[in-house]
Amino acid sequence: MFGIVRPCAHRLGESLKAEWMAHLCGLCLALRRDHGQLARIVTNYDGLLISVLTEAQTGRTADGRRTAGPCALRGLRTASVAQGEGARLAAAVSLVLASAKVRDHVADRDGLLARRPMAAAARRVAAGWGRAGADSGAAVGFDTGVLVEAVDRQLGLEVLAGYGTPILTVTEPTETATAAAFAHTAVLAGRPGNAAPLAEAGRLFGRLAHLLDAVEDQQADAASGAWNPLTATGTSRAEARRLADDAVHGIRLALREAEFTDGRLVHLLLVHELRRSVDRAFGTQTCGHPPEAAFGPPPGRRAPTPPGHPYGDPFGGHPPRPERRGFWAGCAAALGLCCTCKVCCADEFEGPWSRKRREGACANCDCGDCDLSCCEICECCACCDCDC
Repeated sequence: MFGIVRPCAHRLGESLKAEWMAHLCGLCLALRRDHGQLARIVTNYDGLLISVLTEAQTGRTADGRRTAGPCALRGLRTASVAQGEGARLAAAVSLVLASAKVRDHVADRDGLLARRPMAAAARRVAAGWGRAGADSGAAVGFDTGVLVEAVDRQLGLEVLAGYGTPILTVTEPTETATAAAFAHTAVLAGRPGNAAPLAEAGRLFGRLAHLLDAVEDQQADAASGAWNPLTATGTSRAEARRLADDAVHGIRLALREAEFTDGRLVHLLLVHELRRSVDRAFGTQTCGHPPEAAFGPPPGRRAPTPPGHPYGDPFGGHPPRPERRGFWAGCAAALGLCCTCKVCCADEFEGPWSRKRREGACANCDCGDCDLSCCEICECCACCDCDC
């Protein structure tokens, strides 16, 4: 389960935590129901935002929930989970983007995919996911072609980009894809007036996701020789931070223009949690866990620059990240995490593919900087000093 929006359980409160888990499980089960067990591995935290946005506009309805059976990820407990067009759209988007990610791993000959039999099998899986995503998208009136076109255009832009290329030129395809997905939730909800502000929020969310991924991977990419948009274009971390902060602010303003039946969870995830995601990526603020336990040594402890490193030490001295797993090794790790319930119940676990540190969905932590329990009462958070 990958993504930049990873809220701590205590910040959600009991009510919003149940809502968030309902959408997460709803996405996972929609993938299983329509596309088989293997498709469940593309479940991701950011994809569930599509389901959250849809329900926030329509309001919770009787047929928008169902009781799901016991699952290892929930400690073998039953739960009320989201269903309907929002979950199906989230599944379609997740499948298409996962298909593109697998094709990218094959092209880069990552890990076991450097071997022809494995690469051929991965291509078949990616092709199947792409077709399945297109079919699911069509079932809810969404043309996934815009996502496929954006991914293909991204590859071309990366080939042409060089030192001095504006970083926003590189992030544009991601922005276009997420804008289309966010805007279609307004169509599903029957609120055409929300399409424009949600498209803007989606565009900025795509920009932010691209930037934060580049920031988090910059050192590992340099060590492995992989392409990184910040390094390739010569964009400083200070400029990336400025753009990320502007994107978070723009999303907050765009959401104010949209009308929601119940926007509490949207507000918490896309206003409060995005701001924390930026802080986490740049190492400027942590959750309540000790910094070294959660995110590695603090900025004051510099990792030595590799001898002969072509870029010197452009990464603020953060320690090198472990090598990414290949696609199939990551699948095996993901299954292990599911079977041991670590994704939900552990305070922290290692991402199956990226090997980045992740917080368990039900982990308890004391973030201490702002008590957001008020978000269960009022969307504007006037009851606390959250600057939102």
